[in-house]
Amino acid sequence: MALLDIRQRSGYLFLAVVLAQIILISAQVNSRAGVPVLEQVTFGFFAEIQRATWNAVSGVRHSWGGYVGLRGLKAENEGLKRDLAAAQIQLQAQRALADRSRGLEEMLGLRDRSTLQTTAAEIIADSATPDFRTLTIDKGSQDGLRTDMAVIAPAGVVGRIIVPSARAAKVQLLIDRNAAAGVLIERSRAQGVVVGGGDYRLQMQYVSEVADVVVGDHVVTSGIDGIFPKGFVIGEVESVEKNGPLFKKIVVRPAVDFRSLEAVLVVLTPASGGTE
Repeated sequence: MALLDIRQRSGYLFLAVVLAQIILISAQVNSRAGVPVLEQVTFGFFAEIQRATWNAVSGVRHSWGGYVGLRGLKAENEGLKRDLAAAQIQLQAQRALADRSRGLEEMLGLRDRSTLQTTAAEIIADSATPDFRTLTIDKGSQDGLRTDMAVIAPAGVVGRIIVPSARAAKVQLLIDRNAAAGVLIERSRAQGVVVGGGDYRLQMQYVSEVADVVVGDHVVTSGIDGIFPKGFVIGEVESVEKNGPLFKKIVVRPAVDFRSLEAVLVVLTPASGGTE
């Protein structure tokens, strides 16, 4: 074992001497470029290490820069989205204000044209079920509202007050199943009664089979019910059919769009009945 160790040490010493000789020769021998071979080899070795290190650092730097850039773009994009959403909300608010202004102008125009005493009211609630077509307005008995007062809009008749409280009132719409109004055909003066059906159409009943009624005729209030003032618009005849030997079956399309009401006028002046 001792002999083997001596041989291994001698071998290592021999290798070391040989390497030392090679290094000394490399240090003295120049390459074609005039640079010592040892220096050239050493530089090339460390240059490759530096290249690999630089590539790694550069890759990390570019990755980090890309990440930071993406974060910046994402933040900028989110900011633009917020600005766009705010602008859209502001635009909607301006449109709503413009629509409201137009509605109020129409309401004021109707009030100015009418000789009736009226009060304006805003709709604050709708019926919870289609079986009862009603709405709630923000005026009540303390504003002079009473049961059976007529409610109108610039387009025509809306309905009547059925339950007033101190600061609000429930309005039965003309299209409610239990609603009715005395009416006449504006052109021919044929009289009848319109009743609601729960949907967005009216039925004109008790019109004689011989009465002059055609599609497109305008239907207005007759005033005989003592609720709705005479001459206010109800709607337009949509269809006319025979309904037995005595009466016609007439469908009337209301002039008021009950699905888009926002404000109304309540007629404070009692209706004056009458016929022609």
